[in-house]
Amino acid sequence: MEMGTISAAYIASAILFILSLAGLSNQETSRRGNWYGIIGMAIAVIATILNKSVDAYGWLILATLIGGAIGARLAAKVEMTQMPELVAILHSFVGMAAVLVGFASFFDPANTLTGTEATIHNVEVYLGILIGAVTFTGSVVAFGKLNGKIGSKPLLLPIRHQLNLGLLGLSILLGWWFLSVGHDGGTLPLIIMTLLAFAFGVHMVMAIGGADMPVVISMLNSYSGWAAAATGFMLSNDLLIVVGALVGSSGAILSYIMCRAMNRNFVSVIMGGFGTTASSDDGDQEQGEAIAIQAEEVAHLMGDASRVVIVPGYGMAVANAQHAVSDLTKQLRDKGVDVQFAIHPVAGRMPGHMNVLLAEANVPYDVVLEMDEINDELGDVDVVMVIGANDIVNPSAMENPNSPIAGMPVLEVWNAKTVIVSKRSMATGYAGVENPLFFRDNTRMLFGDAKDSVDGIKSSI
Repeated sequence: MEMGTISAAYIASAILFILSLAGLSNQETSRRGNWYGIIGMAIAVIATILNKSVDAYGWLILATLIGGAIGARLAAKVEMTQMPELVAILHSFVGMAAVLVGFASFFDPANTLTGTEATIHNVEVYLGILIGAVTFTGSVVAFGKLNGKIGSKPLLLPIRHQLNLGLLGLSILLGWWFLSVGHDGGTLPLIIMTLLAFAFGVHMVMAIGGADMPVVISMLNSYSGWAAAATGFMLSNDLLIVVGALVGSSGAILSYIMCRAMNRNFVSVIMGGFGTTASSDDGDQEQGEAIAIQAEEVAHLMGDASRVVIVPGYGMAVANAQHAVSDLTKQLRDKGVDVQFAIHPVAGRMPGHMNVLLAEANVPYDVVLEMDEINDELGDVDVVMVIGANDIVNPSAMENPNSPIAGMPVLEVWNAKTVIVSKRSMATGYAGVENPLFFRDNTRMLFGDAKDSVDGIKSSI
């Protein structure tokens, strides 16, 4: 394939990727956005394979078959509840790819660049490996935290800030050393920097608390994009540069949106997550007694209500209760009850987690509202049902200035006439913060598996 044709294919792919991002910004157009992305990637891969410089088709076909088989297996096996950890581990693949491409580019015997061109190329190699290494180990740790293999509590070393600054300073010094010695003696500083970047990625994510994991996912998404862009510079691949920039910038914007939704500063997230300090009031304050309720009573309350709002959380995902919730919604709407969903920006384990689950269960888009759209109306709601959510409905964020989540915008469900909280137990949420909502006079606790509880409500209506 001629270079002009390849360039045209890359331009078409870039346009499709931009359209894909635009489509994914809205639930109604998300399916179309996915197709744009799939078609764009297919065009990009085919155009790259047909490049005249590609001749090892045997290895290429073998790698494609192995990777395709693994991807197909994962797509068929992974549950929707495991999507956040799948996204995290896929980010690690991008990071490691950037590291391997960086070393391959540095050791390429065909590299004959000299002078300024060689310096620019070495900067691309250094930054690509640095960002890729941090992305790889950070994503692996995020994967471990999300699937429970690593505890969600932050690892807060006494000198963590000094350690981070020290690693940054060493990386700069090693970069200067690497650029000074050039290709002949640059192997040692490059390897040392890679090991330091691996260590920094581990420490950075280990120090982040559980409630900040949605920000971590979008942050690592941004890092993987910049790693891909650096790889594009190393390989002189314009499309990879464009795609990496799109992913990197969109991930950075999403991280900012997540932080704003949590009333958090991005730097403070990196320094350590929610739940890192205990409230001086929570430990001694008498919370009261939680009042339990049965599914039959909840069915009676919902059936007699004129307006019901459902707040989904990670517990709904764990119980795979989204389809039962969708069926309950249809039942209530058939009885004339106005049913809506209230979505917090950081509900679940990654941005948009609850939206994806509800879309999978065919919940109508028009009844799924964001926190800012519905928060002021919760005082007019007869029944709010919280399914497996905790930190995003915690009144301590507004009422207790000493709480670790103080200032975080939350869904003010306690303003409704009756609040039903569906949980397995009275355990704290992912942030490890006690929730006084459970002990309010207008709150009733529906204990048990979320799917079983919703099925019980359905059968009683």
